[in-house]
Amino acid sequence: MIFKRIELVEGRENVWLDCYIADPTANFTRKAILVIPGGGYRNICSDREGEPIAHAFMPYGFNAFVLHYSVGEGNCQKWNPLIEASLAVKHIKDNAEEYGIDPEEVFATGFSAGGHLCASLGILWHREEIYKAVDMPFGYNRPKGIIPVYPVVSSNPEFAHRGSFYNLIGQEKSEEEYAEFSLELQVDERSVPAFIVHTANDNIVNVRNAIELANAYAKAKIPFELHIFENSPHGMALSNRITAGQSTVRNNPHNAKWVELAAEWTDNQR
Repeated sequence: MIFKRIELVEGRENVWLDCYIADPTANFTRKAILVIPGGGYRNICSDREGEPIAHAFMPYGFNAFVLHYSVGEGNCQKWNPLIEASLAVKHIKDNAEEYGIDPEEVFATGFSAGGHLCASLGILWHREEIYKAVDMPFGYNRPKGIIPVYPVVSSNPEFAHRGSFYNLIGQEKSEEEYAEFSLELQVDERSVPAFIVHTANDNIVNVRNAIELANAYAKAKIPFELHIFENSPHGMALSNRITAGQSTVRNNPHNAKWVELAAEWTDNQR
């Protein structure tokens, strides 16, 4: 396997892409998956939701790329993370031959606030703010599908993870400004297919985030799957010993099946 780190934005040492490239196999071209760790747009949980996720997808025929993006109020500056995710997709597609991947088979997965960024990439890929910052053909940053896992989705005060929105956009903003990134309100015919994962008793990001996103997909008639597992606190990641830390409830073989299910789902996105 080859590992390399790519600086995505000149002069921004906190923004990079880690590339995990399997040795070539004769007559087999891999898919690509962009992995976006969470952290509330405040930090990056790459130890649990970065490299372990990359390694988990590789046996299913992927080469994997882990994004470190702008976090912290004042650094996000609203559009920066989505611009950086778009730059990551552009880099992957630009170097598809070197990385042994099919440029038409680029997927993204993300966790918690990283799930929000992953879903933003699949829903807001067409926004002009991105193309003002990145020189690329229209739609070049559009992934084939997204896999948001216990994602932050909605700014609705009834169930939003407001801290993520405060870090992304700032505090004391209008509800209209937050709603611009409330993704269940932004889904339309341009949105890419989604495989949505959550747990029913998530104690930090309410499961209604996933349900509202699925409802929006259903209304827009965009293909999706929704998998809600019964039991795990927030941050289950791979739901195995590698990412469980000190939490025995996060080590759940039943929940761990989401990776295999998601990989199978990507095979059906033709």
